[in-house]
Amino acid sequence: MSWQTYVDDHLMCEVEGVHLTAAAIIGIDGTVWAKSNTFPQFKPEEMSNIVKDFDEPGFLAPTGLFLDGVKYMVIQGEPGAVIRGKKGSGGITVKKTGQALIIGIYEEPMTPGQCNMVVEKMGDYLIDQGL
Repeated sequence: MSWQTYVDDHLMCEVEGVHLTAAAIIGIDGTVWAKSNTFPQFKPEEMSNIVKDFDEPGFLAPTGLFLDGVKYMVIQGEPGAVIRGKKGSGGITVKKTGQALIIGIYEEPMTPGQCNMVVEKMGDYLIDQGL
């Protein structure tokens, strides 16, 4: 299965009548493995800051998580494993695997819990596969 298929069929899938606004699988080095057409262009330093927060939990808390210049307020997550952010009625979930970041962005009517479930389920699957 191609990385794009993981994004198209598993991250952008419909869950209880709603789906993510955008999703991507990004290598830890910042290279895009696959992304939805709606995934924002990001600056290299934005991705390196996200990776740094996994290595140094709390790094993003004072400044927020930025993606394409859009600021998400960092809320509870799982240190070293999951970063969750909120912006207005939407937000972002980032799950770290051994080699990649699984990123999902949502807007209402999708809930934070639905976004977390989709992103973290994919991340857990890839971790189980040694990725």
